[in-house]
Amino acid sequence: MTELKNSNRSLLEEIRVDFPRFWRGVPDKGFFFGLLVLWSVLFQFWGNAVFGWIDSSSMFEWAYFVHDTASEDGHGLLIPFVVLGLIWWKREELIGLPKRTWWPALFLIVLGLVLHLVGFMVQQTRVSIVGYCLGVYGLTGLAWGPRWLKSTFFPMFLLLFCVPFGTLSDPITLPLRILVTKASVGFSNAVLGISVMSDGTFIFSEAFRYNVAAACSGLRSLTALSIITVIYGFVTFRPIWKRLVIIASAAPIAVAGNISRLTIVIVTGDAFGHEAGKMIEQKLGFVTFAVAMACMFGVGYLLRDRETEGGGRSKRVGVEATPA
Repeated sequence: MTELKNSNRSLLEEIRVDFPRFWRGVPDKGFFFGLLVLWSVLFQFWGNAVFGWIDSSSMFEWAYFVHDTASEDGHGLLIPFVVLGLIWWKREELIGLPKRTWWPALFLIVLGLVLHLVGFMVQQTRVSIVGYCLGVYGLTGLAWGPRWLKSTFFPMFLLLFCVPFGTLSDPITLPLRILVTKASVGFSNAVLGISVMSDGTFIFSEAFRYNVAAACSGLRSLTALSIITVIYGFVTFRPIWKRLVIIASAAPIAVAGNISRLTIVIVTGDAFGHEAGKMIEQKLGFVTFAVAMACMFGVGYLLRDRETEGGGRSKRVGVEATPA
């Protein structure tokens, strides 16, 4: 009855009850947060050397401005909250970890500082963001030890998605657009029997003519799916190799989703004309994501722990078996 009652607690009640215990279970909080403040002050006042977009020396203000104005990078504002949520989800394991001051973690902090100095000198604030995130990760290891670093690697890895791509994505976007175009045209010709041709990123036939825009390249869905696969792999699997397989599957899955979407546009355009295909392209963006999510769960199903099947041992992924 107690377990059932705890499982039905609201999030706010869970935080109210569990947070004091979690807080007491984390030692050297003053040491960590004091260093975190000093680390953040450095990036607040000497974090940005690019004043073309925003007149501020703060890396945080620069990052907020870029994330807030660039639709492709808007997810970056949510990532810190996702990381905190995953750490909270893992709180029972983190409370039980042996914790100690671990000075070798200074290497990560120094490396983060070097990255920031390089980014500052070459006016690439993106590099400074990587340096800041690496330094924060190193500070947790300095305060709480190598076991903490190992247990929080995957949620902290998500902080890299705070880095805005901007125009740096162009060398990736164009090849993806061409790949999606050729694959969907080839499938339509060979399998569906639709007479359609391509020229670069253009798809055309007697009934329609479309240009696969940058937004249809799959980069946006690849970014979103990469974030989701990291979270899914972290929550579902313990073995690192399984987590890495799930994360690595994001790229081919995102491409497959965009090929499916573009193929539907070709079929619709061939059957009902150019305007119908254009409308489908605008209205059915969820197709890409739906196919991608289905593929991701399919990969997860193949990687699942089969020890519970056929009356096997009573052990599930991520949950240790407890003797009766």
